[in-house]
Amino acid sequence: MSYNKAPKIEFWTGRKSEEELYLHEKVEFSDSITKKEGITALLGYLCDEGVKRNQGREGAVAGADAIRAQLAKMPNHLEKNASLIDYGDITCIDGNMEESQAVLAQKVTELLKYKALPILLGGGHDIAYGHYNGIREYLGIQKSIGIINFDAHFDLRSNKNGNNSGTPFFQIAEDCQKSNTSFNYLCLGIRKDANDKNLFRTAKKLGVGFIENKKFSMDNAKSIADELLDFLGKVDHVYVTIDLDGFSSAYAPGVSAPSPMGFSPKIVLESLELILKSDKLISMDIAEMNPKYDIDNQTAKLGASLIHYVMHSKF
Repeated sequence: MSYNKAPKIEFWTGRKSEEELYLHEKVEFSDSITKKEGITALLGYLCDEGVKRNQGREGAVAGADAIRAQLAKMPNHLEKNASLIDYGDITCIDGNMEESQAVLAQKVTELLKYKALPILLGGGHDIAYGHYNGIREYLGIQKSIGIINFDAHFDLRSNKNGNNSGTPFFQIAEDCQKSNTSFNYLCLGIRKDANDKNLFRTAKKLGVGFIENKKFSMDNAKSIADELLDFLGKVDHVYVTIDLDGFSSAYAPGVSAPSPMGFSPKIVLESLELILKSDKLISMDIAEMNPKYDIDNQTAKLGASLIHYVMHSKF
């Protein structure tokens, strides 16, 4: 069986027009790319094996399609020569998450070679390990990668007892150490009630930058901007990963680990604007979308809106 799945047209529906006013009219479906500019490429990661191993709420395996269905209905403001391509999905077969991550990495590398902006749709946050490896393979070890994670959790758990959705950045840090490359990791929205003391110790040991959730708000926009600009100035490229469980459950009930104590979309949009202005964004993903627990597609709409904002700012 193949881990690669072709794009599914049935999720791309909405109002009809004669002018490509909506994204379902703009999207193309392909598992290959020929042009080399102005491309946003969506790639699904249909896997919540990592969430299961991490004792979370299963259901994120259906997250990518839930986001697609909401994005499809949204207005199209892309330039005429820009492309939106649904590149299909990577699945998880018989719980083999590690192979899914390896195939995902290959696809990310492939997309970057065509100068596309990959936007990956998860799936558990184990998406990050495969995603990062794909970027690293494309860039080689000469270029530095900055990881900016909008999240309540560090996801720096040791993988001594196996890999899961809570271990991806620990795995990346270990790989960086082995290859003698820098581990540049900034977490925005970290909650003390969601990370134990050992995780804070690990973050300190690895030199991880973070802003706690109580300070990650518009009230502190200036200091957050300063922290972001400092981080952006130290790296060549930026990989953005947005874990939807970092948002308050008032905005994102449909996630694997919900909490009312999360952050708001406004500060995330402000932060994304700064990142985009740096022109260093190389790839992005949305993780932990769990439609099984969503309310009125609210979380899926949030994920879709974030993607809509990024791709229209880029192209």
